[in-house]
Amino acid sequence: MERRDGRAGGFRKDTVERLLRLHFQDGRIRVSADAQLLLAELLKVFVREAAARAARQARAENLNKVDTDQLEKVLPQLIPDPHL
Repeated sequence: MERRDGRAGGFRKDTVERLLRLHFQDGRIRVSADAQLLLAELLKVFVREAAARAARQARAENLNKVDTDQLEKVLPQLIPDPHL
C-alpha cells in the first residue's frame, strides 16, 4: 500500500478520512495513517469488484457499455441489507 500526492490507494486522503468519520459519534477520535491506507485498499477492491460485476451484467444483457442500470443491478450483491 503506497501513499502518493496526498492519496491513499488511489483515493484522496481527506475522502478516506471523511468516509471513516461518517459513523464516529465522538469527533475527537483520531484516524491513524495505517487505518486510512487499509480503508483505501478496501475501497479499491470494492470499486473494482463492482465494476467487474457491472461489466458481466452488461455482457449478459448483450450491451457494449456499462451504464448505471447495470451497476444498480449488482450493488445489492455487494452491500448487505442491514435489516436482515
